Amino acid sequence: MRALTKTTLAETAVEAIRGEIIARRWRVGEKLPNEASLSSMLSVSRGTIREAVRVLASQGYIETRQGSGTYVRSTINLGRPFDMARRAGLRDQFEARLALDVEAARLAALRQTPEVILQLRALLKARGNYDGGDKTAFIERDLAFHKAVIAASQNRAMIEIYEFFSVSIAETIEATLGEDLPEPDMQAHVAIIDAIEAGDPEAAGSAVRRFMAPVVATLDRLLMS
Repeated sequence: MRALTKTTLAETAVEAIRGEIIARRWRVGEKLPNEASLSSMLSVSRGTIREAVRVLASQGYIETRQGSGTYVRSTINLGRPFDMARRAGLRDQFEARLALDVEAARLAALRQTPEVILQLRALLKARGNYDGGDKTAFIERDLAFHKAVIAASQNRAMIEIYEFFSVSIAETIEATLGEDLPEPDMQAHVAIIDAIEAGDPEAAGSAVRRFMAPVVATLDRLLMS
């Protein structure tokens, strides 16, 4: 194996070790070199190797046996079908959420009041931006904002449907707080309120579509990769 440059992250170490496994440098059932040896081979820290081993284990390439070492488990990514299924499921969830959010924003634009606009802006301010802290609390604040947009539609059936699927919607919010999907920024949220306040249903629907577009596009790319 060639040594890695100092700027290489754990992801590149994953690729290097995975490449050797696929090339059958170590066969299924064979023990990998220990952490110190891999660190020396790739010229990276032992912490980087530990992270790479964790990722490869989650993908099903290797397994770590307590007190024994790390062994090759497979030459194919056993975790990929699960990842693909999860992403496909998220794509469906985002599509369903988009349908609800777009129509709710359109109706909210037709039925908005100054009090509703003040409430939406207050909830958005309370939501803030995710800073890597308490994820559960942030999801609750974000969900409260989106529920308020649904409530502003004054459509009782849509409000009840959104509440019924609130767990699924919370999952879509959480998915944007990881590394794979982009989190809609504050300006994307503000644009929805501005369009509702302007009383323009077409603009409100378009603002929601723009809000969701980067997430859906990323999911499509990941599903095709």
